[in-house]
Amino acid sequence: MRVIALGFFDGVHLGHQALLREAARQADRLGAVPSAISFDIHPSALVSHQSAGLLTLPSERESLMRDLGIQELLLLHFDEALMHMRWDRFVMDLLADRYEAAHLVCGEDFRFGDRGEGNAEKLSALCQELGIGLSVIPPVCVAGQVVSSTRIRCLLQSGQMSEAVALLGHPYRLEGTVLHGKALGHTLGFPTANLDFPEALLPPSFGVYACMATLTDGTRYPAVVNVGVRPTVKDSGRISVEAWLQGYEGNLYGSHLLLEFNRFLRPEQRFESLEALKAQVLADGAQVRSLYR
Repeated sequence: MRVIALGFFDGVHLGHQALLREAARQADRLGAVPSAISFDIHPSALVSHQSAGLLTLPSERESLMRDLGIQELLLLHFDEALMHMRWDRFVMDLLADRYEAAHLVCGEDFRFGDRGEGNAEKLSALCQELGIGLSVIPPVCVAGQVVSSTRIRCLLQSGQMSEAVALLGHPYRLEGTVLHGKALGHTLGFPTANLDFPEALLPPSFGVYACMATLTDGTRYPAVVNVGVRPTVKDSGRISVEAWLQGYEGNLYGSHLLLEFNRFLRPEQRFESLEALKAQVLADGAQVRSLYR
């Protein structure tokens, strides 16, 4: 028996968190498993053939949900069959029969099923008929505006990281395995850890950020992180992520690194010389150490 929060939950932002906390509360009341539905790709990739860059990969979504009391992420493959499934069949065949839902949680604006014909009002009537509980959660607003993944994407793309973090309710996060780079940072006196930028994610505005880096063993370091295409060294044009961990000494190649973004420092720029680049990065480091002191 499960209590299931319904949505895509990209970003697991403040609005999503209200649904997930209600699911955990109802599950505790019923002695059920607190769960959430999500999809492996954004529905817009099939519906409109325009894929919105993701704020979180499924693994990161699951990690953030667990922090909110969700024990099980039911990750569905979003394909043509699921896209065209009738809304009532989605409830009866998937939620009620397959996942044994005792209670559902959704937002007021939740739409689902073929052509989005299902909504909270129809879901309420069907849940009454099936003997399934339902909680409908109103939108969460900040500064008079509804918190949404779309709004957060706009903030990230315009370099407003602090504002995006406020709506997410947690830092914007990137994680991955540290790769070998060109060792330019080491040559200039600030060795960097290099990560691939996941293709499915929405890149934030190219530039330099104040981040907190967490290593595999849980130790944390303030970090200067550059996201961009490294115009000074005329790189390949591929998006790179370079993190200079303040106070860390050692070799991170092949290890896992989590970066939590908190503040945008400056846009990425092309410098006339490597010495000018070095001077600016050292200044960035001083600023980051001051911010996290």
